[in-house]
Amino acid sequence: MMKCEDAKLFMMGYLDGELQGDDKENLEKHLAQCKKCSAEFEEFKRLHNMTSTLQLAEPEDQLWQQYWAHVYNRIERGVGWIFFSIGAILLLVYGGFKAIESIIVDPTLGIVIKVGLLAVMAGTAILFVSVARERWFFWRKDRYRYVRR
Repeated sequence: MMKCEDAKLFMMGYLDGELQGDDKENLEKHLAQCKKCSAEFEEFKRLHNMTSTLQLAEPEDQLWQQYWAHVYNRIERGVGWIFFSIGAILLLVYGGFKAIESIIVDPTLGIVIKVGLLAVMAGTAILFVSVARERWFFWRKDRYRYVRR
């Protein structure tokens, strides 16, 4: 027979439909016999029903337009992305050089594996730059990028 402590651990899983097999059957039997756990399960069920119907309120479009109308807000976001991008690029370049260095000096790797790994890394870097350039090009040419949605 299931203990009350175990039943409490399984209650939310049961409500979420994640409990199956013996655990589900044992919990149902326990709830049928234990008034205390049955009452607690009913509270969990009410809480689960309330939280499953809640939705986050989205700000109104006018509020977003008002927020982005301020120059500081636009500059702040742009500067944040610039610093993030520069930092990410520096870390990726540094990590890439360190990875290349460790591949080249590793005596346990054969020449074919070294060349293959370096080719994969070079291809990944080239594809990344190519996609970034493409996105940048189309973003700059987008006639509607300043249109508020």
